[in-house]
Amino acid sequence: MRYYVVDAFTDELFRGNPAGVCVLETFPPDDVMQSIASENNLSETAFVVPNGDEYNLRWFTPALEIDLCGHATLATAFILYRFDRPDAASLVFHTLSGPLTVGRDGDLLVMDFPTRSQERVAVTDDMRRAVGGADVLSAYAGYNLQLELVDEDAVRAVRPDAAAIRELDGRGLIVTAPGRDCDFVSRFFAPGLGVDEDPVTGSAHTSLVPYWAARLGKATLLARQVSPRGGTLWCTLAEPRVRIAGHACLYLSGELNQQN
Repeated sequence: MRYYVVDAFTDELFRGNPAGVCVLETFPPDDVMQSIASENNLSETAFVVPNGDEYNLRWFTPALEIDLCGHATLATAFILYRFDRPDAASLVFHTLSGPLTVGRDGDLLVMDFPTRSQERVAVTDDMRRAVGGADVLSAYAGYNLQLELVDEDAVRAVRPDAAAIRELDGRGLIVTAPGRDCDFVSRFFAPGLGVDEDPVTGSAHTSLVPYWAARLGKATLLARQVSPRGGTLWCTLAEPRVRIAGHACLYLSGELNQQN
C-alpha cells in the first residue's frame, strides 16, 4: 500500500504533528490496520479508500481506533491533493464522525468539523494533580476534559501526570490559556489512547474554538499548540461547525510491505 508521513499544522519539517497516511483500494482487516498504526507509533495513522468521487477515512492511534482526528485528516487531504486530486475544489471524507470536508484557501487546507459541546464542572484535586499541581482557573467536561490555566507560560510549564490523567473523565485532557501572540494556546494529553502528548490536535479545537470565541467575542481565532514540536491553526466558528485550517509538509513517501 502507498504510505506517507506528513507533518500537519506546520510549514516546516520536524514540527507540527506527524501523521501516517495509508492510501488503499479497500480497507484491510481491522487488526491489520491496528498493527500498522502500532508499528508506525505515530499519534494517528489514517487509512483512506475511494468512495466514488469521495472517500472513506478511518484513524487509528497505536492503541485503538478513534472517531475524530484533525491532523491526520489534514495530512490525508494534503496527500490526495498532491498526488491524486490536484484539481478538486474540495474533498469529502465519510468517517465515524459523519461527513467531513476539506478545501483550500491559498496554501492553507481548511477542514470543516462539527463543534463539540461542554459544560462547566468543579475543579478538583485530581485535576490539579493531573497537571502537576498547576493553578486551574476553570474546568469543562465533554468529549475531552478542558482545563483553563493562568497564562501561556503556565500551559508551557505543565508536567503532566499520565496515571492521574487516565483517572479523569474524557477521552483526553486539554490545557489552555490566552496566548501572547495569538488568541489562545493549548496542549493535549491522551495516555489512555496511547498518546502521552499529542503535538497538535485539530479535534481538540472543536471545543476550544467555541469556548474562546465566546470568551473573546470574536469568531475568527489564531491558535497555537505549544507542545515541544508546536503548531499553528487558523480557526473560524460557524455554529454548529468550526473551520480549522493549517499547512502541511511531506516528510516520507513509500510503500508498506504486508508479506511475511
